[in-house]
Amino acid sequence: MQCSRCHKEITEQQSYVNKGKVYCEDCLMDIGLNKGECDPWATYVDNRTRVQAGQTGTDGLTELEKQVYEFVKTRGKVTRAEVVQELKLTQAELNAQLMPLLHADIIKEKSEGGKQYLVALK
Repeated sequence: MQCSRCHKEITEQQSYVNKGKVYCEDCLMDIGLNKGECDPWATYVDNRTRVQAGQTGTDGLTELEKQVYEFVKTRGKVTRAEVVQELKLTQAELNAQLMPLLHADIIKEKSEGGKQYLVALK
């Protein structure tokens, strides 16, 4: 069987069905992560969970999430492409690292001069 997005050959055990289409794990992650980035409810739930756990700043983040945050904070503002290049990540990997940072209001994305930039808030 093939992934309906990237067309990679996958076994039944490696396949995931989403809205009637078959995906490999990587493509499923891409699709799932991209949908939730600007989800206000997910942001509320993630923030509330962090507050209840007593987490502030970078508490509870993975090492890679901290690296992304520190890179953005050090530079002031960066594009996603700059983070991908500097940390040698794929776009899907960056999306996975940004999700907790965006939901925790540690990093925001803003538009400036027709470009999107990541900026550190804390």
